[in-house]
Amino acid sequence: MLREAPRAETAALILADAALAKVLGWDRIVPLLVLGLAPRDLRRDGDQLRLACHQAVARAAARAAGLAHDLTRRAARLYAVAPKLRAKGADAAIELFLAQDALTPTALTHLMSDRAARRLCDRLVLLGALRELTGRDSFRLYGL
Repeated sequence: MLREAPRAETAALILADAALAKVLGWDRIVPLLVLGLAPRDLRRDGDQLRLACHQAVARAAARAAGLAHDLTRRAARLYAVAPKLRAKGADAAIELFLAQDALTPTALTHLMSDRAARRLCDRLVLLGALRELTGRDSFRLYGL
């Protein structure tokens, strides 16, 4: 792809990650090459490019494993504080937080009132089960 479109490095890396996921039988694309290869690596060819790809996958996999470990620890913390929550719909809200990267309290309003959703999110932050991701007062996102 880079021979045809030399400036399409990002697209080429995404396609390479998609091909890697397909060959490995994964149902999702994991950005291993996108995160691991430097632009100078893309100018290599043959065995040098192959070695750079192997090294990139190894580095990115190690980083991904560390992130997965951190998310597992955070999810366990969220499950641990669940019995302390008294709000109606709290169990369903916890499942939503585990299924999504980030949520606003308004995403929980089908489970509880807007005020209850905000209070639940604030309580989960105080308990160390969630993080407030935006750092803003007006529009807040919460996640693991």
